[in-house]
Amino acid sequence: MGRLMALICATALIAVPALTRDNDREEKRLENSGLVLKEILDIPDDIPADLLNKAECVAIFPSVLKVAIGIGGSYGRGVMTCRTGEHYTGHWSAPSMMALEGANIGLQLGGTATDFVLMVMNPRGADAILSSKVKLGGDASAAAGPIGRTAQADTDVTMRSEILTYSRARGLFLGVSLEGSTLRPNPSANRHLYGRDVSAKDIIRGGKVGVPAAGRHLVSLLNQKSPKNLSDPKSLK
Repeated sequence: MGRLMALICATALIAVPALTRDNDREEKRLENSGLVLKEILDIPDDIPADLLNKAECVAIFPSVLKVAIGIGGSYGRGVMTCRTGEHYTGHWSAPSMMALEGANIGLQLGGTATDFVLMVMNPRGADAILSSKVKLGGDASAAAGPIGRTAQADTDVTMRSEILTYSRARGLFLGVSLEGSTLRPNPSANRHLYGRDVSAKDIIRGGKVGVPAAGRHLVSLLNQKSPKNLSDPKSLK
């Protein structure tokens, strides 16, 4: 019995530092996501304000690097927050950790760290992403987002697309196509961040957790920049 207890204690001592490292990594990613979004929203030719005001969710993937998975694939890890309330009309939610994967990501990277921002433009797209893996351009319509404060948000491409995608690399911010890539919740990262198993839907739609300290800057920034959902109310029901 004594040996068994000693083994259990030794295993616990090994596991705790590993769990702490995982938690620290996700908290850092969450902090970086807030910094990336602030930097993008502070540049002159950023995401059009009227588009941000009509978005149900925003996902940020900071410093994505080209790392092969399988043949020619790449992946990014980031976060997503959505407006709360039954019809996505409330304040911005606690963030869920997310994963962005696919060969098309690698095509955009060119050997340098790249930030990606995705805006989900209707409840159908948001609900699909929170439930399972979504293929951009397949399960959910996607397009490169327009930039500039005078860009029109009512063009055919923006009105038809459920997800608008952007990238920033080497100081250049632009709309970029990620069709063929997949977007999904990251359960293990959520477990590391929140300390327990909690689904993306429970985090964002169920309000099962509060905003962690590392995510307060991101959420407060969105509440400041876009406090109200200005979409046509009919489109939210």
